[in-house]
Amino acid sequence: MPGNSFGTLFRLTTFGESHGPAIGGVIDGMPAGIKVELDFVQFELDRRKPGQSSITSPRKESDRIEVLSGVWNQTTLGTPIGFVLYNEDQQSADYDELAEVYRPGHADEVWDKKFGIRDYRGGGRSSARETAARVAGGAFAKIVLAKVGISVQAYVHSVKHIEVPVRYDELDLNGVDNNLVRCPHEESAARMQACIEEARDSGDSVGGTIVCVCKGLPVGLGEPVFDKLHAVLAHAMLSINAAQGFELIDGFACTQLNGSENNQRPGGVSGGISNGNDLAFRVAFKPVSTIRKQQQAKNTSGEIVTLEAAGRHDPCVLPRAVPIVEAMAALVLADMQLLQIR
Repeated sequence: MPGNSFGTLFRLTTFGESHGPAIGGVIDGMPAGIKVELDFVQFELDRRKPGQSSITSPRKESDRIEVLSGVWNQTTLGTPIGFVLYNEDQQSADYDELAEVYRPGHADEVWDKKFGIRDYRGGGRSSARETAARVAGGAFAKIVLAKVGISVQAYVHSVKHIEVPVRYDELDLNGVDNNLVRCPHEESAARMQACIEEARDSGDSVGGTIVCVCKGLPVGLGEPVFDKLHAVLAHAMLSINAAQGFELIDGFACTQLNGSENNQRPGGVSGGISNGNDLAFRVAFKPVSTIRKQQQAKNTSGEIVTLEAAGRHDPCVLPRAVPIVEAMAALVLADMQLLQIR
């Protein structure tokens, strides 16, 4: 099946299903001679793993990374880096009902129609469980970027109707992990957490937005036509489960300005190429589709049935999606950086 790899020179291929033995990946194009602290890679994975708080999925996965190749004596060899994350807490029986029922809002039906077979246990390969491999790959990309002074930081900007009232440059992004929501604006974070808890307790879910800020970009990343920097970032972000929209930080807001006003606003991209300024963008995430409330669903015979989904799911993807957004941005920028110096 195509579509399992991302990147050109710095390339990540992921494998595995939600309820299979393991998930993992292969990173190709990692430069040789770079020191790798696996504790940092594990830290990034711990930020994404389930069961980390009362407002995330209670599935318990340690997500301990095992590096199989490409690193020796904590140093990259320039060869493919293979890694694996073993699944430890599958409860596949929770999904037996879904063998004959398609969950509304999910890939179940279209996957079945496209391939003629699907792994209904947690969605198989279409599950957000796959994103753990992206976070591992993104951690290696962050290590490459740190060597040239590039950083990537994301945070939860809104949950449902609750929105951080200030721009990213008025926030201390070092405080992103100081609360369960991963929002560096404490007053907003408290309200967001209450909103998520209310949805959780009622068997429902909520969505929102994540802002990501890329600093230290040199002039020149990105190609001027089809592979514009922000176009590739959009591709990366919209490949994340539940992502529904992408915009540069003032993307839609600039439509309300005159050209004379908009030309004076700093932005990180000019003509699809980085210009040396901070680059910030926003990603919209829908409410989680699998909820405990009864819903109308279609079965494999085309009949409408009532479904009350079992399994363990996040009432809101946003807190765990922050490191995923960072990882995909890092993969894009590491690839662009290597393309720039090729």
